[in-house]
Amino acid sequence: MATIAASTVQEARELTRIERIGAHSHIRGLGLDDALEPRNISQGMVGQLQARRAAGVILEMIKEGKIAGRAILMAGAPGTGKTAIAMGKPSRQIVLLSGLQLDSILGMAQALGQDVPFTMIAGSEIFSLEMSKTEALTQAFRRSIGVRIKEETEIIEGEVVEIQIDRSAVGVGAKSGKLTLKTTDMETIYDLGQKMIESLNKEKVSAGDVVAIDKASGKITKLGRSFTRARDYDATGPDTRFVQCPEGELQKHKEVVHTVSLHEVDVINSRSQGFLALFSGDTGEIKSEVRDQINQKVAEWREEGKADIIPGVLFIDEVHMLDIECFSFLNRALEEDLAPVVIMASNRGITRIRGTKYTSPHGIPIDLLDRALIISTSPYTESEIAKIISIRAEEEDVEMTEDAKEVLTKIGVETSLRYAIHLITAANLVCRKRKGSVVDVEDIKRVYSLFLDEKRSVQYLKEFQDQYMFNETKATGNEVVPMET
Repeated sequence: MATIAASTVQEARELTRIERIGAHSHIRGLGLDDALEPRNISQGMVGQLQARRAAGVILEMIKEGKIAGRAILMAGAPGTGKTAIAMGKPSRQIVLLSGLQLDSILGMAQALGQDVPFTMIAGSEIFSLEMSKTEALTQAFRRSIGVRIKEETEIIEGEVVEIQIDRSAVGVGAKSGKLTLKTTDMETIYDLGQKMIESLNKEKVSAGDVVAIDKASGKITKLGRSFTRARDYDATGPDTRFVQCPEGELQKHKEVVHTVSLHEVDVINSRSQGFLALFSGDTGEIKSEVRDQINQKVAEWREEGKADIIPGVLFIDEVHMLDIECFSFLNRALEEDLAPVVIMASNRGITRIRGTKYTSPHGIPIDLLDRALIISTSPYTESEIAKIISIRAEEEDVEMTEDAKEVLTKIGVETSLRYAIHLITAANLVCRKRKGSVVDVEDIKRVYSLFLDEKRSVQYLKEFQDQYMFNETKATGNEVVPMET
């Protein structure tokens, strides 16, 4: 009995999935129709029709390869959904997000699919790595560029007629055997070694199964069960998949596609431990000669049709933390033939460029800003905030009364949308604490009194500022010089 219970617990653990509801997990795409016209509420996106339409046009231009070496500036107040709109363009651009929004960047990533490489770094990371700033940026660039390598391999594909395994009488020594495979046109017997016998046992291959064997690696893949064995009820289960017996020759040529990043190729060719450096993380600085040779080889593969380049996405958060040297490097790197999409996010207004005494919008030099096409986002209306709260409550599996949603909407209008969304989970916990199943107004009031929003926190500090250590209420007097435009 204990054995059965332990087995049940083990199966339950295997079936358990770790799921986390992220801040933007409700975003499924841009919410556009075939004519690139935005729907008011679609795929988790609410409002921002003009910005979504502009992003859809940019997305189509990128897919057709008609846009390169440009920038897109997502300009708008915090909480207006800039980041979800901007992520995921397969070409050479900069996307500048001038707020803290991460909910609009997911739309374009969903539209482009899962095969596009994506790398995310923070601007402050560049200064904490044990390598030069330009090397760190170069590695980030090359992580964001994928190489789809095509190669032909030989496989043996057929229906298993018989498996014979010869074992030693004393049970010691290597096993040997024979495998009989057939197609509709031919039948062949293959000798089996110890490794192939173990692979067959691991895949639980039996007579009547249709298998594919990779000749190079010896990997065995069970494709299904032959239709000729469909009447063998004892050998089938509810999940059994029936397939036709293969036709033609047993040995076939098949094209296999592998997708790796340029950085992975760099590491494998530059480190003595090869690909193990990818797991240890100690890649160090890579010589430019190695990268030049790899670029030349990849170019040859492209001409021969053996490889395709997949420009991915490099997302640099807190880009205002980069200094003038990094911005100069970005200007040059974006003009290279192999350049990913560079998405930059900043929540700063007109502020000082790090490493200089000049000020500039978003803390970014004017020559880099000059590359940008500007897409503006506007604050959400009260009705749009109400719909976003309803979508987030459904995403977080929280049941709320209409009155509670109205109160949360008013809180979102008066404070911020983020603050209102954060109260959903907190109110649900308070509701469960009182043994309730539906979040009511009282639960919202309770968490509203427990957690301060930004405005009330500032007011509290102003009232009790004398009781805090190192309080500074006056400007420090640091002067900055406006940058000439």
